[in-house]
Amino acid sequence: MNDMSHDVRLECAHEEAIERVTDVLAAEGFGVLSRIDIDEKFRDKLGIDFRPYTILGACNPALAEVALGAAPEIGLLLPCNVTVEQVDGGVLIRIINARVMMETAGYAGHEAVAPVGAEADERLSRVAAVLAG
Repeated sequence: MNDMSHDVRLECAHEEAIERVTDVLAAEGFGVLSRIDIDEKFRDKLGIDFRPYTILGACNPALAEVALGAAPEIGLLLPCNVTVEQVDGGVLIRIINARVMMETAGYAGHEAVAPVGAEADERLSRVAAVLAG
């Protein structure tokens, strides 16, 4: 893990990795609200080939409700992003470190938001651990 994300490398196809991460996120209470296939957008909008690269927007509604109720501007940080990137020999998954994201945005001492960031990160860290197997 680096400070910004929990990184996991899998030896599987890109779409299989997306299915796996989506399933494990669901087990931790996160749904995928958005999917952006960057490689398709680059091909369609720029006419260039790019390795398979997908951004998933993951959200835990219960945690989001607490954070948004306490600080509506937190919506600028949501959903929690997960990237799935084809690399040599497999796929690299990066899962945002929600605690660091909240701290970086200035919510480290916020009474309601800081615990939400910590809990979200605990859950996302478990997602990475399960994927890493």
